[in-house]
Amino acid sequence: MGTLLLVHAHPDDESISTGGVMMKAKAHGHRVVLATATRGEVGEIHNMDEESSRPRLGEIRTEELKAAGETLGVDRIEFLGYRDSGMVDTADNKDPRSFHQARLDEAAAKLAVLMRDERPDVVVTYAEDGVYGHPDHVKAHHVTNAALDLLQREGWSPKKVYYTAIPRSMMEAFMAQMPEEAQRQNTNMRIAGTPDELVTTRVDVHDYVDQKRKAFGAHVSQNDPNSWFATMASQIYELAFGTEYFQLARGKPGSSLPEDDLFAGIS
Repeated sequence: MGTLLLVHAHPDDESISTGGVMMKAKAHGHRVVLATATRGEVGEIHNMDEESSRPRLGEIRTEELKAAGETLGVDRIEFLGYRDSGMVDTADNKDPRSFHQARLDEAAAKLAVLMRDERPDVVVTYAEDGVYGHPDHVKAHHVTNAALDLLQREGWSPKKVYYTAIPRSMMEAFMAQMPEEAQRQNTNMRIAGTPDELVTTRVDVHDYVDQKRKAFGAHVSQNDPNSWFATMASQIYELAFGTEYFQLARGKPGSSLPEDDLFAGIS
């Protein structure tokens, strides 16, 4: 069977946008490998004491990722070893240890080591906008492509490379129905969505929605118990997260569009 490699920015990103395809790949006998650029040292802390947990937040979120990975069926988790960059124009964003500040060739070389070892059939990361412009998501896009370019020059490429996607029409409809309170909570997340014509792949993951929510729930320090996301009714959650969308960026479609599986056409 094949290998799926996902390149994410922080612990919890994997569960939200790709948890379903990870579990589906595992259920179908594929190997699932997760590369995470940072340990999520920056950001709000929920469900635990801020003062005592902040100094060891990277350690806390590493353990949370391992717990989520067990639910998602991840065979291997690797960190690229960078610090969470925080948002644009913050002190964390300018920290020389941050992923945002890392030299592209250095970070790409680290990821290339994992790619050489695993030789994945399918690679998944973010598009150039990083979904909502987070510097670490944008950097993950560039680092992944730089690593792929490096390996292509060595004579190897995965069969397919995908970017996670949220169809623009779906995003617009979702925002129109979102409660005003939830819209206020998400003012820093300006998600335009992927133009519908660029969405090549729609994977039905309804069978894995409950486990996907459990995996996200493992990221305890990031789950605001009062947020719209945490309090969303199961039926609405299934509608919102029961299908995962992707844009095929490299390689050829394995079926007529839209594909219904990342491994479509891969024997």
